[in-house]
Amino acid sequence: MNDILIKLDEVINERKEQNKDNSYSATLLNAGVEKCAEKFGEEAVELIIACLSKENNSIVHEAADTLYHLNVLMRSKNISIKEVLEELSKREGVSGLKEKENRGPKK
Repeated sequence: MNDILIKLDEVINERKEQNKDNSYSATLLNAGVEKCAEKFGEEAVELIIACLSKENNSIVHEAADTLYHLNVLMRSKNISIKEVLEELSKREGVSGLKEKENRGPKK
């Protein structure tokens, strides 16, 4: 597995303690979970738009932005990307339909 998301998470986690004038990650994290969620949502929408336009370079760029902002959002809730990747690992080889069924009804 490529460790780039884990390395990115480590950098984001380190930067949350830095001066927000020197770090975009620190700026987002210091603004709170609401701002982090807003930025993630914006990037997700931009990725959707890029996918609909079928411009591969734009899709790759927006996907990278979305992964970055997902990582920042998780860190804003003190969740590491490793936890997310571990959850995905648990689901490996399990049908998506079966996995959803195993979670039970949403509360």
